[in-house]
Amino acid sequence: MQPLHVYTVVPKLPEKLLPLKTLASNLYFSWQHEIEEFFAQIDRELWEKSEHNPVWFLNHLPQSTLEELGEDEFFLDRLSTIAAGFEKYISKRGPMTGLDALDSGPVVAYFSAEYGIAQCLPVYSGGLGVLAGDHLKSASDLNIPLVGIGLCYQRGFFRQYLTHDGWQQERYQPNDFDQMPLFPVLNEEGLPLKVRFQMQGKPLYFRVWRADVGRVPLFLMDTNIPENPPERRELTSQLYGGDLEMRLMQEYLLGIGGIKALEAMGLSPRVIHMNEGHSAFAGLERIRVLMQDRHLSFEAALELVAQSSVFTTHTPVPAGNDRFSPDLMARYFQEYSADLGLSWKVFLALGRENTRDDAEHFCMTILALRLSRFNNGVSRLHGKVSRKMWAKVWPQYPEEDVPIGWVTNGIHFPTWVAPEMSVLFDRFLGQSWREDPDCERVGEKFGTIPDIELWRTHERLRERLVDFVRRRLQQQIMSRGGRSWELEVADNVLNPEALTIGFARRFASYKRAYLLLKDDDRLKRLVTDPARPVQFVFAGKAHPRDNEGKKIIQELISLCQSPESRASMVFLEDYDMQVARYLVQGCDIWLNNPRRPLEACGTSGMKAMANGVLNLSTLDGWWDEAWCPDNSVGWAIGNAEEYDDVEYQDFVESQTLYNILEKDVIPLFYDRVQGSFPRRWVQKMKQALKTLGPVFNGHRMVEEYSKRAYLPSNISYGKLSANEYRPVVELAEWRMNLLTHWGALDIRNVQCITAHEMFVGENLEVSAEVKVEGLGIQDIRVEIYTGPLDHTGKFASRSTFLMSPDERTPDGWYVYRGKAMPMATGKFGFTVRILPHHPLLRDAHSLGLIFWADEPAPKLQG
Repeated sequence: MQPLHVYTVVPKLPEKLLPLKTLASNLYFSWQHEIEEFFAQIDRELWEKSEHNPVWFLNHLPQSTLEELGEDEFFLDRLSTIAAGFEKYISKRGPMTGLDALDSGPVVAYFSAEYGIAQCLPVYSGGLGVLAGDHLKSASDLNIPLVGIGLCYQRGFFRQYLTHDGWQQERYQPNDFDQMPLFPVLNEEGLPLKVRFQMQGKPLYFRVWRADVGRVPLFLMDTNIPENPPERRELTSQLYGGDLEMRLMQEYLLGIGGIKALEAMGLSPRVIHMNEGHSAFAGLERIRVLMQDRHLSFEAALELVAQSSVFTTHTPVPAGNDRFSPDLMARYFQEYSADLGLSWKVFLALGRENTRDDAEHFCMTILALRLSRFNNGVSRLHGKVSRKMWAKVWPQYPEEDVPIGWVTNGIHFPTWVAPEMSVLFDRFLGQSWREDPDCERVGEKFGTIPDIELWRTHERLRERLVDFVRRRLQQQIMSRGGRSWELEVADNVLNPEALTIGFARRFASYKRAYLLLKDDDRLKRLVTDPARPVQFVFAGKAHPRDNEGKKIIQELISLCQSPESRASMVFLEDYDMQVARYLVQGCDIWLNNPRRPLEACGTSGMKAMANGVLNLSTLDGWWDEAWCPDNSVGWAIGNAEEYDDVEYQDFVESQTLYNILEKDVIPLFYDRVQGSFPRRWVQKMKQALKTLGPVFNGHRMVEEYSKRAYLPSNISYGKLSANEYRPVVELAEWRMNLLTHWGALDIRNVQCITAHEMFVGENLEVSAEVKVEGLGIQDIRVEIYTGPLDHTGKFASRSTFLMSPDERTPDGWYVYRGKAMPMATGKFGFTVRILPHHPLLRDAHSLGLIFWADEPAPKLQG
């Protein structure tokens, strides 16, 4: 029987305790250790039971406890101090120049399928979500006028538990949004806001929940409401659950519904940032709205949207990018394409590498690339991998000119730095290190921390990790009905003084959790050495459908449970943000050995580095640009080699890993010759903090996005939408004319005034004759394209130098001249090219138009 009415009973907070409700309502507590500890001290057992959820915690405190606290003067004084600090943070203003919030609200809308902000808001699965959470937190600290858009999953991502034989099982735990730091967005009548829009020709309804992340609001859409039929209520049930059609529907809701949600709330950000391709449909909906409300052509609306959109790709393997069959797309987008005024074939071409291949599936990453003028990978190496991976989208361009750059990820230091380490930083860096945007100036101060104090703090964190592992292991054993002797063993695992190595991540095969297992004998010798003991803590989940990943976990657990290893090798179930915090804060070494170049970035090592933990990793993702050849900040496995034979690669790199452990890491950790602690080890810890801390930092990352992407996108939007959108209409007309006449361009008589040999620093003087028909010379940019050549005679890298029109030939060709200066020795080559040029065009490469001089060789003079 269904109830006629639903109501909630909660304890009544005494008036003096009302600030507790304010503190519980903002996820700021998740990176402000003082607030978290304040809640925990009220009732530590209940706090742990709440999974660090202050809303649930307050709602389950006995009324008598609240009444006592309301009369406790010491408690009230501390509450007053903490609440004042929170209010000071929230009210502080001063956004970055040029990104002041508009009268109508925020400048940037950040779209992501998942957000890892706090353990008590489980709408994330792993690195992508945690990165999105850190992005919002740094945006809050830096006062960037930004809002987040995502989905509110009823059951989120799965919780992991293991059978007796170590096989991963999944359970889905329903979220009670009313007991979380989430609040329904209300309409003008004070009722929950509900948005209606069409999907597959039928109405779809959703409500919007708001989570406050410091100064940044995060809006999450939820379809689990009575207005929807049962199958559509399930749309926001699971993160990455269901089949391909469910994935398409979720991405339809995230992108198109996300734009509808912003409209319904009266928000009109000028810039959108698509974090991965899941939200690419947001660009299409922006185009549709501009066509409908501003009566722009598709071409004009696309140009305005693309110039004010930012796209970050995270996936370095083709299989990891969402692709949908033409038949599936037709069921959801055939009518939508008609609204855009596009034929079905032209619509599908927006998501295809080969626009002429009618069988090619529709790719969300390609759609996002085409609808954005700022595209980036998440590390320098990943930018290079992405340019190679998506080169076919711009077939006329050399790989280096593919318009995908990089902004290396960073982590939100206040979230991931341990409370004990934060106290140390406060003393020697000053308390402003949490919000100071000048990362380099703060980084210099790491060197002032006394060696012994850094080491003692780190030792306490290792002891805390060991205590946590023992408790967690006992809980695992009890939950599966383990025996008393197993509990006794769990109570004595790990040595608080031994070298502790952490390995925790998603158990995808390319991350190679099995690399250590390639040589069982050497591993067992390491973990059973009484003189210089080594111990390992593992954690991580395999995707529910990834049986290969589950087998790796099972094999690893079998080793952990063997008699030789059970005291010094542990696998922790259900890897989440809480487990991650203990691990990255308490280990001595963070081990990461993905197969290069398949790790886009990998931020867990940054979190470890922020706590003085040293990294041992293959040169992939962030470590490829972070590692120093002198090993002063950590160690590299290999020298960035890439192999054709993966079995051979695994063998070579596993041996290299063991050699580094045996010859470098272990001797250095146990070198106590100069005193009671490993001075040279601590010097590496400090050097890593000083060198890497300012760079691999969320504040640096968000500042970089703001300066390179958000600000230019905002300026472009302003310029193109001025005077009733006349500039963007003219730009679209210019582009159509350009496309019509581009094929009439020609280059002839390329000459250079030099011998076959020249000296470093000398100018290479080049001239070329260019035919321009139907266009003006102001519509093109002519360049010398030059650089060193590899062994195949192709450009290894390139530089470009502008050429200028000088005169006209009797038959109407323009003579362009320019100078190039090679600054190194070696074998060089050059050619001449033409690109489009317009003062309102943000990136000439994005149009995909280029004209190359096609003469077999330039004519030499001199």
